[in-house]
Amino acid sequence: MPDPRRQRGRAALSLWLFLAPAILYVVVFFGYPVVKNLLMGFQEYTTRTFYTGEAPWVGMANYVEVVTDSLFSTTVVNTLLFTIGSIAGQFVLGLLFALYFNKKFPLNGVLRSLLLLPWLIPVIAGTAVWKWILDQDGGVLNEVLGGLHVISTPIPWLTSPDLALIAVIIVNVWLGIPFNTTLLYSGLQDIPEELYEAGALDGATGWRAFWHITWPNLRPVVTVVLVLGVVYTLKVLDIIVGLTGGGPANATQTLATDSYRRSFEEFSFGTGAAVSNILILVSLAFAIVYLRLNRRAVDE
Repeated sequence: MPDPRRQRGRAALSLWLFLAPAILYVVVFFGYPVVKNLLMGFQEYTTRTFYTGEAPWVGMANYVEVVTDSLFSTTVVNTLLFTIGSIAGQFVLGLLFALYFNKKFPLNGVLRSLLLLPWLIPVIAGTAVWKWILDQDGGVLNEVLGGLHVISTPIPWLTSPDLALIAVIIVNVWLGIPFNTTLLYSGLQDIPEELYEAGALDGATGWRAFWHITWPNLRPVVTVVLVLGVVYTLKVLDIIVGLTGGGPANATQTLATDSYRRSFEEFSFGTGAAVSNILILVSLAFAIVYLRLNRRAVDE
């Protein structure tokens, strides 16, 4: 008769063997970089370190330098404006598209597939196209607006300190609409049709049906969409670097681009890591909120 202990031991061993590749992947590609970045934030880590191997421990000096820098307040404000503007635009348009596609009409599936194009196009390629569209001299947008006599002179979308951040937000909204639409559409599909039929008997149609039936049932999904959207938007780098590089006059400089600038343009890896660690803490806070809200939604 087989030994129960030996069978349990083999089952546990098999379980760990299946988990080992995933654990190894997380440790090597996520755990080590995060720990290394945390340590670099407390070291004087420069290009000289690659030759000498020395990275003196400076404690909180990097963080003090970052926080006392006159550019820090600008990057924080830009990060807030960029995040709030992007999330608001993505969510509102994503919800409108989700409500639209929740209705049955010809070519519904085809149009929903086309809406996913921003996800399918590589970000760098999409950014290059948008840079051409928003170009002041030969951009399609200015050409169309000028042809319609909406504007008399070309608008400097990417070169004006007053407009550059708005232009970057517009591009990020375009990129995030499919994510919002997909999740919100899935949430709408889970709402029983019987609720709308019962509500219609009480006069709950149109806006009243949305407010009293759709929104309460969609709220858990909305919370997840907003929290995930904030976490993703906080770390956006490639769009801003591809469109403006953080300019003009630091008008689009965020915490993410500032970390990139310090690390890979000024080669001050210590201060760059410090900015990155601040961003990680902010993202971690929203990630914890997401996990708690997601667990509450599952319980409900």
